[in-house]
Amino acid sequence: MSEITEIANTGIADAGTAHTVNNTDTVDIMKHDEISIGGSASLPDALSAQVVRMVEQVRPSVVQVHSDGRGIGAGIIWRAEGAVLTNFHVVAHGPRGRAPIEVHLPDGRRFPATVTAYNPTLDLALLKLDAHDLPAAPVGDSRSLRVGELVFAVGHPWGERHMVTAGIVSGVGEVAVPGTQRTAQYVRSDVYVAPGNSGGPLLNAQGAVVGITAMIFGGDMAVAIPAHVAAEWVAGQPDRRIYLGVGLQTVELPFLSPHTGRQERAAGLMVVAIEPDAPAHRAGVMVGDVLLTLEGEPVPDPDALRRALARAVRAEGREALRLQVLRAGGVRTLSVTLHPETQAEDPDPKPEPEPELEMELEQAS
Repeated sequence: MSEITEIANTGIADAGTAHTVNNTDTVDIMKHDEISIGGSASLPDALSAQVVRMVEQVRPSVVQVHSDGRGIGAGIIWRAEGAVLTNFHVVAHGPRGRAPIEVHLPDGRRFPATVTAYNPTLDLALLKLDAHDLPAAPVGDSRSLRVGELVFAVGHPWGERHMVTAGIVSGVGEVAVPGTQRTAQYVRSDVYVAPGNSGGPLLNAQGAVVGITAMIFGGDMAVAIPAHVAAEWVAGQPDRRIYLGVGLQTVELPFLSPHTGRQERAAGLMVVAIEPDAPAHRAGVMVGDVLLTLEGEPVPDPDALRRALARAVRAEGREALRLQVLRAGGVRTLSVTLHPETQAEDPDPKPEPEPELEMELEQAS
């Protein structure tokens, strides 16, 4: 008969009587029917103490993001040298032409922040602070998350700083991005979140970040961007800002296939707005042009353009990039020169007025 069965059949043993389970863990059966681990603290007390330690360890890495016109969100110190990760929708509506974002650290310090990269599809934005030696949060492997696993959300709901809620993972998969035909990976859980949680961490039981809370897809359950998706996105950013200064809208382009001889369709990016004196404006890009390729790489949607820009600059460190555009029925190649000295004055990103319209004012870490 196993030890567990024996306990069930014989009732409660005297205080201090120990029974071995799986030859490793010691479980004491107390007179008041309380189970303890290691003979010292009850199971609820031990779990509570572990959660308290976990929260105390991660709290210094969870910041408040104040965005003019958008209120308060949360953010995660991603890198010690001043990189903070938050949701795109937390910072998307700041006024243009100045730095409207301020990050409040748990130790009381406040720093102005600039958006150095963003991705509306993933609902992620990377902020840069003029700060060093910050306590970066530990990042876990969200790919190993299982349904039923215990998770915790840390944020500032309704402006209350560093509130913690607990729940379990209820699903991992993909969710449709509202207003588009795209999908994004997500972690769904039943932790309670409210305005002010957006951009904060979803933690596993070890205190590692396994998701970035995103109210934008919420519904009646919390949705977070998986940490591995966020980490891959951050790692893919170039190590300085890239700025084109154009508003874009995806359009379909009919063409005659050289292989089949039939009409087929491709996608390009129509220029619907240009920032004065921006790199695209200086290169001769005009409203109505359709962007086809950057350095020979097709750019059928804004995300593809971001990736192409990041790869071209990161791989070759080039300042002048070849941009192929369709104009008045003909294809032209323009040379876009990226000037680092103009990047400090880049305006902050705008929200998408239409599902496929956004300002390309990107990107770095």
